[in-house]
Amino acid sequence: MTGTGDVVVVASDLSIDYPAGHGRGRFTAVRGVTFRIARGELFGIVGENGAGKSTLARMIAGRGGVDEGGTTISGGSLTVLDTPVRKLSERGRRRLSAEVGYLPQQAFRTLDRRRTVAENVAEPLFERDRGFDRREAGRRAAEIVDAVQLPWSTLAQYPHELTTGQLQRVAIARSLILEPTLWVADEPTGGADVTVRAPVLDTLLELQSERDFTALIVSHDAAVMSRLTDRVAVMHGGMIVGLGALDDVLAQPKHPYVRGLRDDYLLRTAPITLPQRP
Repeated sequence: MTGTGDVVVVASDLSIDYPAGHGRGRFTAVRGVTFRIARGELFGIVGENGAGKSTLARMIAGRGGVDEGGTTISGGSLTVLDTPVRKLSERGRRRLSAEVGYLPQQAFRTLDRRRTVAENVAEPLFERDRGFDRREAGRRAAEIVDAVQLPWSTLAQYPHELTTGQLQRVAIARSLILEPTLWVADEPTGGADVTVRAPVLDTLLELQSERDFTALIVSHDAAVMSRLTDRVAVMHGGMIVGLGALDDVLAQPKHPYVRGLRDDYLLRTAPITLPQRP
């Protein structure tokens, strides 16, 4: 299922919906989006809360379906690693999710507080194979913890002993331990203190360069996208309103939301003007 072509993800006029609740039918979260992600690319999805970017990311990661609240593809098509997702069986979905590393929002909160860091990081190995060799699991956990720039002593610690920034690195390590072909990360710096966000981003870039995986990064922050991605899709109201290299998209905004995103980005990245001496 790893895929042999130069394109890892193909979305064509893709729409995704889920139950609206209280008997109000279904809500369309993603509306007719079309894009491709090339092998080895760092592709970003940027947009405000409610834009549909997390719903789209979960579906690409193979986490859609009944177990995700009835999220389904209602129109168009989605192919991930040469696998059509729209009519994917539950078995096929499990196989796809094993090929795709997934970092959900607030990932540090998903760690099991009763388990050590090593046990948390190695968990996907045993979910895929209950009989996986425990010595090999320990070796792999140590290797990926080192790759996210945490000391090996962290492996024996419990989540409550770590900072939020360290916990996010642990969650990143867990999502990468199966050495995925595609990595989907939803707000990878979410919850991390501002002072550690830049090191986390640097770590992600180093990991992608060393391990040569394709990455889909989801964020509301254009500055994160500028640091991490080759191209972005800007989403608003479930639709793509900008697609291309971030600088190009912001330089020629064709939608009011993109113009607002550009203004916010320029404001946040503008240098501080110091007063001159009298």
